[in-house]
Amino acid sequence: MLTVAGVVDAAGAALLKVVVPADEAEVRDVTLADDATTGQSGDLVLGAGVATPAQALAVVARCQEAGAAGLVLKPPLAAHPDVTSAAADRRLTLVELQRHGSWAQLVWLLRGMIDRAVAPGSPETGEPGVYDELFALADATAAVVDAPVTIEDAQSRVLAYSSRQDRTDPARVSTIVGRRAPGNVIAHFRSRGVFRKLATGSELIFVPQGPDGTLPRLVVPIRAGGELLGSIWAVVEGPVPEGRLRDLQGTASVLALHLLRLRVQADVARRVSADRLRAVLRAPGGMGREELALPEGPWRVVALGGTGEMVDNLALWESITRRHGWRQPLLADVGDVLFAVLVDEGTSPGSRRWMEKLIHDVAVQDPGLYAASGGVARNLADLPRSRAEAAELLALRGPAGQRGPVLRFEDHWAELVVHRVVGAVPGVDLLLGGPLPGLVAHDREHGTDYVATVAAWLDQQGDPQRAARQLHVHPNTLRYRLRRLTEVVAVDLDSPRTRLALQIQLAALRPTPTAPRPVA
Repeated sequence: MLTVAGVVDAAGAALLKVVVPADEAEVRDVTLADDATTGQSGDLVLGAGVATPAQALAVVARCQEAGAAGLVLKPPLAAHPDVTSAAADRRLTLVELQRHGSWAQLVWLLRGMIDRAVAPGSPETGEPGVYDELFALADATAAVVDAPVTIEDAQSRVLAYSSRQDRTDPARVSTIVGRRAPGNVIAHFRSRGVFRKLATGSELIFVPQGPDGTLPRLVVPIRAGGELLGSIWAVVEGPVPEGRLRDLQGTASVLALHLLRLRVQADVARRVSADRLRAVLRAPGGMGREELALPEGPWRVVALGGTGEMVDNLALWESITRRHGWRQPLLADVGDVLFAVLVDEGTSPGSRRWMEKLIHDVAVQDPGLYAASGGVARNLADLPRSRAEAAELLALRGPAGQRGPVLRFEDHWAELVVHRVVGAVPGVDLLLGGPLPGLVAHDREHGTDYVATVAAWLDQQGDPQRAARQLHVHPNTLRYRLRRLTEVVAVDLDSPRTRLALQIQLAALRPTPTAPRPVA
């Protein structure tokens, strides 16, 4: 396990020192502090843009809220008494980057430590051997082109980078810190036609220096059988000699084999993870939380639905959730429904609130996207129950669908109870006896609306004003209908049991989606 103290020891006292020690939290990633967020739980936050004590105090507070592993500041802020006191009060490890140290230098150092530390357990990279080989190939490529390089996949995610990063710009720093090219960096190169050329050709692409200070790039496609697997990005001083370009193309051919191997291993790792999660969602077995890679509970199971390409598309959902910060999505399909296992508390990626916000945000562009969450699962044995509730609620989204793209079990348990009662008894038997069959027949023969009138009156708990509004009629019209229907059938609407029985019968009459069959 890589801790903040371990990072400081590895970097050496000439670069880093601990100012405020705290609990030994695991360092899982590195991120830059900004005005809005401080990353996720386990992040080592770099306060590169923090300039005042007030800003530092705000970052300390956000780090504590996010569960960050530690915060790195430069002097004099790292030793400011208000800042050190706030860090101590929040049990946040505070580290000082020595005055002569550069943030860019620290980024390369930390990213190398963290990426190599987490490589064996990474579901995205497969076996550590392939991962280490990619870093070695990145160094070899940097030597060929005499420039710092990154190796990226087809989605602009950083897979490896060279140890040499002496020539850099803000775009390169943000790309390596975030393990993928940020949106503004992608937009910069897209405007120059780089990604269009990558997608359609195999020629090397030289991108001149940009007006915003972005240094020149040499971009080399990595292809196998015509498919784009990734690319090499080198920060160069200018056009590269022809001989080095030929050597680079040879390096790209070698990298293509490694990326194919990496993809196969990643697919296998994802399938194993999904199989284990699928098994525990069906029935609790002998696996523990650590074996399933589950964070600490309690959890919720969320059923994901949609139209078009969103339906049952595990790979697409993995891509969406990873792109929004969930490093190891807990996704599995059971039957014909796709599920996510989320932490019930907090707002970090992988939590219930985070997923609800993500679905609301994506649904703005894709109204066909929706989800339903089951009840809280406080232990592994509760996960199948939460999964069944989520699937049932997703199937009932028709009657509840006007209430937003995300439905929660606590908000709609009544619909589920009624649906279960209706589903437990054949509809023909439910409609035997009582006044409702007579009202149905009268409406059919005489064109009246007595069934709708009774339904509205029951929905609005006997309030004639609200029931009339539901039917878009005058309250006197509603009262007249109620008097007339009692002349057609004998019904005591003052009886609680009669009202309950009528509501169950009415639910049996209304068309509802078919509930999912139990999945063994």
